[in-house]
Amino acid sequence: MTSYLLAGGGTAGHVNPLLAVADGLRDREPDADVLVLGTKEGLEARLVPERGYELLIVDKVPFPRRPNAQALAFPRSFSRAVSQVRRHIREHGVDVVVGFGGYASAPAYVAARREKVPFVVHEANARPGLANRLGAGSAAGIGVAFAGTPLKNSEVVGMPLRREIVDLDRAARRAEAADAFGLDAAKPVLLVFGGSLGAQRLNEALGDSWADVLAAGWQLLHVTGERSDLADPEVPGYALRRYVDRMDLAFALADLIVSRAGSATVSEISALGIPAVYVPYAVGNGEQRLNAASAVAAGAAFLLEDGTFDGDTVRERIIPLLGDRDRLGAMATDAENVGTRTGTENVIAMIDRALSAGR
Repeated sequence: MTSYLLAGGGTAGHVNPLLAVADGLRDREPDADVLVLGTKEGLEARLVPERGYELLIVDKVPFPRRPNAQALAFPRSFSRAVSQVRRHIREHGVDVVVGFGGYASAPAYVAARREKVPFVVHEANARPGLANRLGAGSAAGIGVAFAGTPLKNSEVVGMPLRREIVDLDRAARRAEAADAFGLDAAKPVLLVFGGSLGAQRLNEALGDSWADVLAAGWQLLHVTGERSDLADPEVPGYALRRYVDRMDLAFALADLIVSRAGSATVSEISALGIPAVYVPYAVGNGEQRLNAASAVAAGAAFLLEDGTFDGDTVRERIIPLLGDRDRLGAMATDAENVGTRTGTENVIAMIDRALSAGR
């Protein structure tokens, strides 16, 4: 029986691909020991047990960004975290470690190397995080979601995705999706969303231009986020939702998407072959723009700047696209060649190669 230790967490961007791989391993090997390493504070503390996996705890030790008391305490704290992971590896007879970034991954990579256990790195963002940059130097395999990710000796494996996305037949589910949102399956739909918390810039722009979308002969499915106070005009053809727990149905209905460019968002849209307009979140280190780069280069999407995105931008850049069937068709064709639905299988293949080499 093989024992797998999957390390990562903190945010959904780390936890969701980890759980997709965990599910893939469990489906393939029901008797395998699939364990997850995470912190008490991260999202994994709730999601991992809910999915039925044992969560092994490691201390959360942030890398110091400036010389201060935390930096002075870091070596001892990090060493203690590595020791915790080494004990987990020994006690559970771990055969291979798989890291997805986040606080749990860095000590997992060091512990695996010291215990002479092979480990694999998966990087979800086009701009790698610090933990994965540190681990990549001695990893048995490095998988990245996006081409051009600057990790030496990496291979593009795509993003491990939720099963409801991987199995989605958009055409077959369109009528069901239209019924769920009170829209007409025979008319095209523009889907706009900005993540679970929404995106104020997108909300304000569509709040100013929704009537123009409808006047162009399209319908609008607008997921504002739970914190938004945008008023619902309650008109036919405009479905405003604060939150959608069935994004697979929203994707089944979408003929064009306007959204942020988080790694999971871009990966899911690309995997489903949907044309997109990305408005990268301007805060951070610019990774959202990089996440969208491969889709943009392929012709499946284009970028609009967050700082100037407003109702006039929608009218000037998006409304003309809604009426350009030829361009939308070309974008849809190009989109089919960008993404992959086999990210989970690709990561598992890397794990298998690492195990074979280690043995």
